[in-house]
Amino acid sequence: MANERGKLAYMVYRALTYGLSPLLYLHLRWRKLRGLEHPHRWRERMGRPSLPRPPGPLIWFHAVSLGEGMAAIPVIKQCVQRRPNITILMTTTTVSAFEVIKNQLPSGVIYQFAPLDIPAAMDAFLGYWKPNAIMLMESELWPNMIMGASKNGIVLGLLNARMSSKSFKNWSREILLPLTSLMLSKFSLIAPLSTIQAIRFQLLQAPPFIINFAGDLKYAIEEFDISDRDMRSFEDLRVQLAPRQVWMASSIHRGEEEVMLGVHKLLKQQHPDIVTIVAPRHLQHGKEIALELQKEGVGVALRSRGDKLLPGTDIYVVDTLGELRHLYRLTPIAVIGGSFLPSLSGHNISEAAAAGCAIVTGHHVGHFSQMVLEMQWLNPLSVLQVSGKVELEKALRELFRNSKVLEARRVAANQAFHALSSGIIEKIWNIIHFHVFRKALCEK
Repeated sequence: MANERGKLAYMVYRALTYGLSPLLYLHLRWRKLRGLEHPHRWRERMGRPSLPRPPGPLIWFHAVSLGEGMAAIPVIKQCVQRRPNITILMTTTTVSAFEVIKNQLPSGVIYQFAPLDIPAAMDAFLGYWKPNAIMLMESELWPNMIMGASKNGIVLGLLNARMSSKSFKNWSREILLPLTSLMLSKFSLIAPLSTIQAIRFQLLQAPPFIINFAGDLKYAIEEFDISDRDMRSFEDLRVQLAPRQVWMASSIHRGEEEVMLGVHKLLKQQHPDIVTIVAPRHLQHGKEIALELQKEGVGVALRSRGDKLLPGTDIYVVDTLGELRHLYRLTPIAVIGGSFLPSLSGHNISEAAAAGCAIVTGHHVGHFSQMVLEMQWLNPLSVLQVSGKVELEKALRELFRNSKVLEARRVAANQAFHALSSGIIEKIWNIIHFHVFRKALCEK
């Protein structure tokens, strides 16, 4: 009976998305005009391919945006290395992810923008690429994709699987639970981020035997390939920062700049040579911050312009993509944004830990709470959580004043990262091979 209710719910969803397709197409064109879709490749979002499909088996990896896409790359590299006869197709939905990830994928990996979850686009995409398996990243539960894959005998896996409290509440509603249960029953593997996430998927009626924990792929950080020009740019910035005291506010959201810039003003009273690196989550936000500071007569350098840190300039605004992990190496202290306002839900702290930064974050860390707790459990000094401007200013003042405390926190963060990142890719590969590849490729 529950299965029949799920099928009925899916039929309703498919009919609705079919009826809304013209509006979604217009919305896609509107996004293109606003620069939110790729100007030349936006038709890929309608399931129209821009590259030929090679012969032989093909595995499709899908992630929404940059963070999830970067987490998938080490797994993709492992697949390329261990199964060179398999074609890998990678998709994301955002232009920002495309701009960074396209240069980090191994040779031979095909990159496309993901189709909208409407019948015509998804059916066309699946019909053209004919993947043997689909590996979804984190929280990508799209009914037309999942049910279309099941109908075509395509094996499904969900890596770094997570379900926020809000999403769990929505998917577990009486009207949606039959559809949720039906979708999850189509997976051969769900690899959750944590025990809590595993429990949520079980409560949503995912088959227990497909749930296998292997660790958080966001610990599996690899070196980026960057151009000689970019390398020289970072080295020049390192030289400019060397004689000054530095901290970075990374991945901040609108509203958080008031906290960070307020703390900067307080710290500058005691440390006149201080430099605050501000790296907003969204590029336009960075440009807006720089413009407002310039109007106020504050010395500010903007990275996209190649500005230098001249005397009297003490705020460096980063409005470029994919450079955080390099910037973390230039600062001893990283304050991770997306965590200082109740409406936010944190960001990845592992890149800062890998670079050996002393890590400070707010308390609103959402599903990254597991990462914070794991690191703090290994070493309480690895992550410092504070509430608001007053506590943040106090914490940074102490780190600047006491070099031993600063070094202890840097070492603790780096050691916790290495302990948690050890062996993750091997574990993920083993469960993918056992639960997905053997079935998708008819291997023993």
